[in-house]
Amino acid sequence: MRKLALVSLVLATPAFAQDREPWQPPTLTTTRYDEDWSTMADPADRPGRWSDNLKYIPIADDAYATVAAELRVRNESYRNNLWGGAAAPNDGYQWVRFVPSVDLHVGRVRAFIQPIAAYAIGVAPSPSPIDQTRVDMLQAFTDVRIGEAGTNSPDGYGVTLRAGRQMISLGTERLVGTRYGPNTPLAFDGFRALASLDGATLSVFAVRPVQPGPSSFDDRRSRTKMLWGVYLTRHGLDLYYLGFHNDQARFGGVVGDEVRHSVGARVFGSKNGWHWNAEGIYQFGHFTDQTISAWTMGTEFGHKFPTAPGAPDATLRFNIVSGDRHAGDKSLNTFNAMFPKGKYFGELSPIGPYNIVSLNPRVAFTVAKNVSASLAGMAYWRFSKADGIYDIPGNLIRAPGSANSRFIGKEVEGTLAWQATPDLELSTSLSLFSSGSFIRQTGPSRTIGMLGLEANFRF
Repeated sequence: MRKLALVSLVLATPAFAQDREPWQPPTLTTTRYDEDWSTMADPADRPGRWSDNLKYIPIADDAYATVAAELRVRNESYRNNLWGGAAAPNDGYQWVRFVPSVDLHVGRVRAFIQPIAAYAIGVAPSPSPIDQTRVDMLQAFTDVRIGEAGTNSPDGYGVTLRAGRQMISLGTERLVGTRYGPNTPLAFDGFRALASLDGATLSVFAVRPVQPGPSSFDDRRSRTKMLWGVYLTRHGLDLYYLGFHNDQARFGGVVGDEVRHSVGARVFGSKNGWHWNAEGIYQFGHFTDQTISAWTMGTEFGHKFPTAPGAPDATLRFNIVSGDRHAGDKSLNTFNAMFPKGKYFGELSPIGPYNIVSLNPRVAFTVAKNVSASLAGMAYWRFSKADGIYDIPGNLIRAPGSANSRFIGKEVEGTLAWQATPDLELSTSLSLFSSGSFIRQTGPSRTIGMLGLEANFRF
């Protein structure tokens, strides 16, 4: 671990340590289809970068195309993965991902195509589809715009009707995210309508998640899972309803039919250096013959100090996620995060947002021009002693057994990022997760160490 610490001091970290991309217009996104490059129609308005001619390629009157790409190479090295209980506890592997895209606009109609080539090297005992999907289609959809403004515009109104394969990011991705951190992002097949009116945006959708396959061109929509919902955002307030069906759900060793409904609200914003983000969700429905009643509450409050050395931004996050109160009764209280973001609590996230209480202070700061860093601490407890702990996809990784402790463990994580060029970011993170009494009572309990090294070229 001493060698890992020395390496982490001289290399660089993930983009989440930064508030924004280093160049505009517009800010690059993980989904890529949200970027509006029509402002570059006039060559005089272009920033003079090498990629300008790829961002607005005129084809005919009222028709243009945009070309983008990402090439990411990431290495992750583990010591005592899953506290020494993983199939390969001491493992190091590389992820390689190339994601080009073409965005074609013809009047009010658009076609967006984004293939992916994702490979894993050295994953033991074998790579999962999340590690490696080989060559496939990540996104492919068409949409048509109705109205006087696009759905990204704060003024006027607009409606976009979309069909096909697409990534979806809702709010802070507690329930529906892009899974951008791992090697194979998450996409959905289905239909979506987006509307904007005087600063409010509304998304209505019915989709199925795409399940990556181990070979090329074998990614298919799920036949067991479906997601539908309505998501409204206006002036720092999100209100939403999400419906979820999984006829192969698994809880407490039982496999059966799950129908779950989630209603939630989020308030967020910033003022005078302060920033906040608080979200509450309640879930109801049924799993086999059990009634679902689950909930979560997440809060984030922080303050920026722009005049202090390094312009630090201090943030405190606190999360509570319900777990099952009594095994074997007719009520299921374990929260289901469904499709959350990939690196949920940080670069090292062995546990996911199920049956958990977490406290996470973090400070991000500037080291030098184009170099940023962050330091975070995490502490985790079980919410219910009758329930175990889960990974991010929702798989049970430690059953409660006869353990009587709530304390799962504590973690410290440092990151460092260098924006070497407007297109190239070099990054590193070093994470240590020390086991608590619950982990010691239920199995292997060594300290997890993870070193992440990443190079990401995007334009």
